Amino acid sequence: MTDGNWNLGMYIDENANDEQADKLQKVFTGELGGPMEGFAPLVGEVRGVERAAIEISDDGLRHTVKVGDAIDFEIEDVVPFGIETGEPIKFQGMFHPAGSNLTIAEPTRSSIDAFGISYEGKTGLSSAEFSWAA
Repeated sequence: MTDGNWNLGMYIDENANDEQADKLQKVFTGELGGPMEGFAPLVGEVRGVERAAIEISDDGLRHTVKVGDAIDFEIEDVVPFGIETGEPIKFQGMFHPAGSNLTIAEPTRSSIDAFGISYEGKTGLSSAEFSWAA
């Protein structure tokens, strides 16, 4: 992954106005700085930008993201056997662009068919509290 030559495709919610869509595109290509600026040199090809309905659901341990007909992910946080509090497993205090605390999850549904890429996910990380600023 660190060698670069990534393919990037962006979905922007269909309810975004033109100004919002333009700013989001600049954020995700790294033009406005922030964490995505560090990823920009790794992108070999921008495959496109499309608008679609984006639905996000968070129901306790289960998390779902749907983007039009192209992306359908549902993951469930992993709670280890014998943990009576129901607390899932977490990576804490690590370096990651999305945040230093991430929850381990496994997919119950996971598929992408977008921008010429088809993929079925086998792993997942669910929650991260983060704040990005350019």
